[in-house]
Amino acid sequence: MSYPEPVYTDGAGEISATYRPADTVPNLLTRSGGNTHYLATAEATHGEFGLYRINMAPRAGGPAEHFHRSISESFFILGGTVRIYDGERWVDATEGDFLYVPQGGLHAFRNDSDEPASMLLLFTPGAPREEYFEKVGQVSDWPEKERAEFFFKHDTYWTG
Repeated sequence: MSYPEPVYTDGAGEISATYRPADTVPNLLTRSGGNTHYLATAEATHGEFGLYRINMAPRAGGPAEHFHRSISESFFILGGTVRIYDGERWVDATEGDFLYVPQGGLHAFRNDSDEPASMLLLFTPGAPREEYFEKVGQVSDWPEKERAEFFFKHDTYWTG
């Protein structure tokens, strides 16, 4: 394996970094009392990746078993306990634990504990996941056809 072809080929570098302080207000508040920080969107990274901090309220649950065809998903637990399904078994993941799920890999996650939990989600390549995060809590009220179109648009395929 080798390095990819250069993207930046001009001069001796440029000022283009993006800084986000830890106390930045979350981009999204969830019905269950958690929140999501859009740390690096696909738009901001020119499609290279998307990085999100998910803060889950106690007993927040989470998505059922599913997979993605075009994006990988990685989980890094920052705090609390997140139950992660790796396609074979459920694991109680805690601070410092990591799970990588390649395209097509079955997975799920949830907070079943009485304590809050926090994790980083990394999607590669970058995909516009913001609309997914913002609307997924509403789709249970939608007609079946709209729900199916939403999940198809957002590369989410349920197995159950």
